[in-house]
Amino acid sequence: MRVLSVDLGTSNTVAVLAAHGRPPRVVEVDGSATMPSAVYCEEDGTLVVGRDAERRARLDPARFEPNPKRRVDDGVLLLGDNVVPVTDALAAVLRRVLDETTRQLGGEPLDEVRLTHPAQWGPTRRNVLLSAARLAGVAGEVVLVPEPVAAASHYASLSVGQALAVYDLGAGTFDVAIVGATQSGFTVLAEDGLPDLGGLDVDQALLEHVGRQVSHRDPAAWQRLLRPESTADRRARRTLQEDVRAAKESLSRHAHTEVPMPEPFEDVLVNRSDLEALVRPSMMRSVELLESTIRSTGMAPNQLAGIYLVGGASRIPLVATMIAEQVRIVPTSLDQPETSVALGAHHVPKNGVTPRSQEPTRPREPDTVVTKPVTPPGGVYQQNPAVSGAHPVNPAVSGPYQVNPSSSGAYQVNPGTSGAYQVNPGTSGAYQVYPQTGPQQFNFPSVGTRAQPEPKKKPDRKTLLIAAGAAVVLVLGVVGGIFAFSGVDVPSAQECKNDTQQDDKGFTECLRLLAGTIPDTSTCKAGGTPGVGGVNGIKGSVVSCAVKDDYSVQYVLTETVVGAQHGAEAVVRSLKTDMVEAQWAGNGLTGKYRAAADGGLGLLVFTANDLPLLGIVTKSGGEELTADQVADFFEDAVQPGT
Repeated sequence: MRVLSVDLGTSNTVAVLAAHGRPPRVVEVDGSATMPSAVYCEEDGTLVVGRDAERRARLDPARFEPNPKRRVDDGVLLLGDNVVPVTDALAAVLRRVLDETTRQLGGEPLDEVRLTHPAQWGPTRRNVLLSAARLAGVAGEVVLVPEPVAAASHYASLSVGQALAVYDLGAGTFDVAIVGATQSGFTVLAEDGLPDLGGLDVDQALLEHVGRQVSHRDPAAWQRLLRPESTADRRARRTLQEDVRAAKESLSRHAHTEVPMPEPFEDVLVNRSDLEALVRPSMMRSVELLESTIRSTGMAPNQLAGIYLVGGASRIPLVATMIAEQVRIVPTSLDQPETSVALGAHHVPKNGVTPRSQEPTRPREPDTVVTKPVTPPGGVYQQNPAVSGAHPVNPAVSGPYQVNPSSSGAYQVNPGTSGAYQVNPGTSGAYQVYPQTGPQQFNFPSVGTRAQPEPKKKPDRKTLLIAAGAAVVLVLGVVGGIFAFSGVDVPSAQECKNDTQQDDKGFTECLRLLAGTIPDTSTCKAGGTPGVGGVNGIKGSVVSCAVKDDYSVQYVLTETVVGAQHGAEAVVRSLKTDMVEAQWAGNGLTGKYRAAADGGLGLLVFTANDLPLLGIVTKSGGEELTADQVADFFEDAVQPGT
């Protein structure tokens, strides 16, 4: 039995192999136990990963993504001029690990691959991981294991009824989970996390501290480092980021160190006390969340079997000190916490992870998902230039990249639709859920029934604060799902692409659906360049309409679904302003919009789920505007179906 466990982390990936009856061992890639999860895209679309990617990033940092896992919700990455699906980026990382493992096995195939994931990841994110595994060439069984369960299995052997806490401070996020032992394995009793806290945020705090020491010498040069415009500036910024990270790691071992600085700045001496002062408020948030998560189970901290530290950033000495001070429990860690999750995944039985013991009327999906190898139907393989080797892509989606989770195809990633590679844990098919036991009733001393909080009513619009810069950030994530419509024949992405017949105002059938009644009530004309000032690269046919009250709308039929989403991301960049976002629906379509305003300038971008459609609403001149006013205008006058 040859079993490979992979912890694909935000910054580093760790693989552990158990084969030929020998104990699990870490698979060294490029001579190291950890491989950077970084991805670099060549001009021809080829993806290079790991240390090779970091080296090439010095040539052109714009083609480099150091943390693709942190972008799992974005759907696509813009690397240089190439749009790369996140699944392809993650698949490239997994492919490098698989290639090295296969080499060490002398070409023998793997019987099982175990992939770990944060406990809070829902089915959509887990499907991305499963899809990446298949794209990487995993042919055997795939087992998904929650990271805290794997860590608990590595650190401790619990008796039934005992529980422990896993404090996981990785590069991108902070996660905490309380894991309990049942008759058949483990159950996650409670979990929580902070998506805005991780080692990368510690790096940023230290970089800003260094900037305060040196920026006064040459403010213009420092701004070029923060917002590089040339390749030389990007190289200098990349080098500085690496030196800052190395300084942070050094301060975990030494009381002080120096950060080498590019010209014209002098090197900066930093002390451990400086770093601790910078990160103490953030670390206090994590420790308080740890304590509240423990108490949410009905237990006191001293009833736990222990608190275990996971993730490279947990090496910061302040972490253990603050946990001991706040929670009154001295945490346990290993010399190399990065490997604990991958090592522990080997000890988790496939049927030994049960759903959380709360919410009996709405059980979670099983935490361990087992998939069986399936022979794909013939004729569905295409060459994917982003990952070495031939990988299946979804031929039903326009364009070279699969981003439409609701379209049928050989590699189906829509959990609600059947397909050759079905990843819905609750549906029979190629992917089967390993049988699970029911929720376990824990009888901890002095443990009462955990009260379920009342669900919070979410506002229709979410307000976002965008960082400083020169234009409005409108980053639209890839929105999946199945159209919810009644009485409207909604075309597919391929049908939109193939429909070139235009009416007298330049609208195709798809653009008419997006425009609603605007063509009948406004002055519209075809042609022109899609986008707004300073935006290049949006490709597609465009129709512009002058609406009312100095508002205008551009309707764009892009070349692919990815093109629409990429165009929305590129519309405007970084004006210091508030922004609102919300879902919209009409004419059988559903989608998302984001609106922003600055002074008398208003801007809103909207896309339709799974269709190559993009809309841009602009208003210039006149009275002071707010983002809500722009959103109100869209919903009252522009949104299809109004």
